Amino acid sequence: MDIKWKNNRMIAVWFVLFIFGLSSVFFILTNNEYMRKDYFHSMQFEDELRVFTELLTMFELLDETKAELKNNITVTREEIDEHRFRYGTLSEQIANIKAQYEGKIADALAANSKEVAEVYQKERDEKIQDITKNFKSDEHVKAKIVKEKEQQIEDYFNEIERQRPEFLEKKQTFKYYLQERDSGKIYTNLNISSNESVKDYMNDQDMLFIRSYPDSSSSYLTVQLPYIGYADLNQLISSKEFEGYIAIPKSAPKTSYVLQNYENYQKARMVVIGFSIAGIIALLICWFSYKKVRFREGISKWKVKDYYNKVPVDVRSVILVFSFLSYQFSMSIDSFFLTNDLYYFVQNYIWKLCFSGIFLALTAIQLFFLAPVYRDGEILKDEWNKSFIVKVARLVKQAFLYRSVGTQMLLLLGIVYAAGFGLGIVFVEPRMIIVYLPLFIIFFIPILLILLKTTAYLNRILKHTNELARGNYEPDLPVKGKSVLATLAANINTLKHGVKTLQREQAKSERLKTELITNVSHDLRTPLTSIITYSELLKSPDLTEEDRKAYVEIIDRKSKRLKVLIDDLFEASKMVSGNIELVKEKVDIVQLLQQALAEHDESIQKSTLHFRVSNLDQPVYAYVDGQKLWRVFDNLIGNILKYALENTRVYISLKTEPHRAIITFKNVTKFELGDNVDELFERFKRGDTSRHTDGSGLGLAIAKSIVDLHEGNMEIDVDGDLFKVTVELARINQ
Repeated sequence: MDIKWKNNRMIAVWFVLFIFGLSSVFFILTNNEYMRKDYFHSMQFEDELRVFTELLTMFELLDETKAELKNNITVTREEIDEHRFRYGTLSEQIANIKAQYEGKIADALAANSKEVAEVYQKERDEKIQDITKNFKSDEHVKAKIVKEKEQQIEDYFNEIERQRPEFLEKKQTFKYYLQERDSGKIYTNLNISSNESVKDYMNDQDMLFIRSYPDSSSSYLTVQLPYIGYADLNQLISSKEFEGYIAIPKSAPKTSYVLQNYENYQKARMVVIGFSIAGIIALLICWFSYKKVRFREGISKWKVKDYYNKVPVDVRSVILVFSFLSYQFSMSIDSFFLTNDLYYFVQNYIWKLCFSGIFLALTAIQLFFLAPVYRDGEILKDEWNKSFIVKVARLVKQAFLYRSVGTQMLLLLGIVYAAGFGLGIVFVEPRMIIVYLPLFIIFFIPILLILLKTTAYLNRILKHTNELARGNYEPDLPVKGKSVLATLAANINTLKHGVKTLQREQAKSERLKTELITNVSHDLRTPLTSIITYSELLKSPDLTEEDRKAYVEIIDRKSKRLKVLIDDLFEASKMVSGNIELVKEKVDIVQLLQQALAEHDESIQKSTLHFRVSNLDQPVYAYVDGQKLWRVFDNLIGNILKYALENTRVYISLKTEPHRAIITFKNVTKFELGDNVDELFERFKRGDTSRHTDGSGLGLAIAKSIVDLHEGNMEIDVDGDLFKVTVELARINQ
């Protein structure tokens, strides 16, 4: 017994040494960052050096001023064409501008506000003139593009100025002496007199690190600015090359982040090398003691192997792959980092080796167990026939065989018949009661109860379906278990609810069709009747000139009203059919909403409503069609002005979330809306059921269609007389 315990202990010690050695060696092979000469040869330092050269380029090596960069701006033909056709062809852009102002001018004239109408006309004509000039003059477009690029340069310099503190901090650590190849101009932060040489400073005695330009590992240092997000200024700066040195002196501040990393790297490197040497020694010990320990024979006697072999071979293979991938993942986790606390670094390093060693040990043990199975083809074939995949395949095949409820019932009846046959045997041979009675109690009685319960369940389903056939909707059937009858009951319940829903939707559809025809007829017939009536009155020969002008003005107003209704109807139809194109671009939703409010400013001032607009201070950008989205805001604000109760407050707010913007419009309604809020999205549906207002009843339908085309969401909530519209759109994170 003592010898067996001693052997097991030796095997365990050998295995721990083996796993420790493998983990240490694999770690060095996969993480060679700490096997470099020093910190200045590491990737982390290369990143530090790259950041410094970029900052040095921005703040000292770049001679071009802001004004010079602006003078270097050029505009290509592609840029001119892109700006010119950004919103379509000339005719399309002019048509869009006219469409934007047509309704505003008509409303202003209808309200006898000729001054406002003239302002709108002037704005429209100026925009049309500017767009027309875009297509006539390249210089006109070029001036606009140059102005945009100049603003980008302004923004760029404002942004990089924020990085000046970081540059000043790094400048205390790095020393540089660079000379431009063409002009010979020198850039340095060394205090070198005229009779001194730069090599008196740039030497191994005074410097911890020296990078020469050029040398065997790097060419000349070129001016290269990072792209911060506003513009690529490398297209505007002149190409320059520098030669010289960038170094880190030994006298640099000890608090420097680079020097601290240098010292910490040296400590960490010694720890890693120490563990690596220990790992190699452990592997050598395992190599020379393998035959003496007899690890393979010892591990094959472990009891855990018997339990492991009971697991299907495919499941064992998956577990093996999972263990290996877990080991790879644990090796890739950066569980330690450069720190001033050497003990903390060593502790993290040991934890990483232990954590990865556990998965490596599991992988190694499974390889020992599985290797004989995969080496022997006959064993593998036999194991595969008992695998989980094959068992599942068989079950699936059997599950798709046709088995009717009648077959199951016959099977249960056969069991009951067997019970009766057994009872007959008991009458012939009474001593068999000892065997029959336990079987009867344990098997036959429960099966008889299951049969009775199944038959009752089937009768209940049949009764329920008979009532459904007569049109009587009874309560849902109970769904118990996962039997065929339970599935049948669930399907019947689903069909019943589907029929109910279909009937409700059909009734609603018929009602909405009737209302649609009625509303369309009413809205189109009203202005048409006025046109016909006043046209007949114009035929009167004794009509005064004043009346004639009044009638003509009424006919003109009603004709425009009829045109607006027809245009809205066509637009709503295009929206529903999806036969409309979106011209998406980056748009500030806040600015778009403010423009919509500004368009209605005069109406808002004349109304008795009190608008409360909040959270419109910061820009919120989204990738949308600005004109279409402006139509949404215009319709919603117009609805508020038409249907909000006088002398109440209107709340408009914008809230942002990580990936979306939420715009909310809330007001108190003038009319009772009832419970069918969703029907307000239907065409020609209004909150004003008397239809005494000027709305077409298409505003909300068009607005929702536009939001849906943008893959957004528009919802209506009504709480008493409080009417709330919520528009959700995907936003661009800045």
